[in-house]
Amino acid sequence: MNGIPTSHHPLPVRISSKAADLDAISPLLSDVHAAVGDVPALLDLAKAAAATAPKPGDGRTAFLWEILASVTAVDVAAGRVLEPHLDAVAILGQAAEKAAQDGGDFPDPDGADFEGTWGVFAAEAPGLRLEARESAGGWILQGSKPWCSLAAQLDHAVLTAHLETGGRAAFAVDLHAHGVGFANPEWTSRGLREIPSGTVHFEAVPAVPLGGPGWYYQRPGFAWGGMGVAACWLGGAVAVARSFTASLRQAADGGREPDQIALAHLGEIDRTLAALTAYLAGTAARIDAGELSDGGAWPEALRVRGSVAAAVERVQTLVSQNLGPAPLAFDERYGKRMADLALYIRQHHAMRDDAQLGTLTLTGSNPW
Repeated sequence: MNGIPTSHHPLPVRISSKAADLDAISPLLSDVHAAVGDVPALLDLAKAAAATAPKPGDGRTAFLWEILASVTAVDVAAGRVLEPHLDAVAILGQAAEKAAQDGGDFPDPDGADFEGTWGVFAAEAPGLRLEARESAGGWILQGSKPWCSLAAQLDHAVLTAHLETGGRAAFAVDLHAHGVGFANPEWTSRGLREIPSGTVHFEAVPAVPLGGPGWYYQRPGFAWGGMGVAACWLGGAVAVARSFTASLRQAADGGREPDQIALAHLGEIDRTLAALTAYLAGTAARIDAGELSDGGAWPEALRVRGSVAAAVERVQTLVSQNLGPAPLAFDERYGKRMADLALYIRQHHAMRDDAQLGTLTLTGSNPW
């Protein structure tokens, strides 16, 4: 196969919505298609999408995941831009609700203080530590945070920091504030090349606390956000599968019918993606029904993320085996998608996450 056919009219990824609802995503997908590789344009699209996109748990979680999957199916890096911005907006809303329940004050999430583009930085790395301490004038951040994707191009971030009393808490921070410094990331990756992740340094930078100690990880929205990332991975797998299907059709039109191995692999891909979309549809419905708003949310997130990550790797393997080296060598869009997706799914911790799920299964209940 010397090339992978591509569509100039990106199709949405369906999880459970009706066709008319999915049509509403089409203008965004066309805009994303035109903005591939242009990070500032993609960030502007993320801001615009956040104005109308549902938040997880608000009754349209499946549609939120369809937006994430559909954008990632157009371009994996575009999904990687959109997902943290939508997640941050959801986190701010959840923090505002928590403050209202506790009778405390919190800035308006839609107000001027929080305008602009957002990232979510919760990773840790050896030798780097970000600490938060409370002073007379409010909370102050001191130290360094690793794996801050696109930080120098963002306006704000939700991030986690260590507390003097132990544990970690989440904060909202203005990335334009005095005392914020960006290390030049030595980003040599061939995947997600336009999404460099470097270290950000904080020197007495003021920050707004979100939810209190431990809240960031304890809230059900942490699990819901993790499943939103899996929806992005699903979108990448759908794009790979679509390009494979189109290549087989193109070859058949040229007189070369697919052999049984290619058809068997396409059949496996079809049932894998059908099972995944059905699983995500059911999980989204459970979130909206309030069934995953307690301790059961995180085990379900581990199941969803593990299932999607394994499926993505399987789809990539099957398609690569069938198409061989030509599209990797000569088709820029195909090669970019495969490299972007391979790096993106490494956010899943594979057997370590399965071990965590096994521990939860051993010590608690399970759905089977």
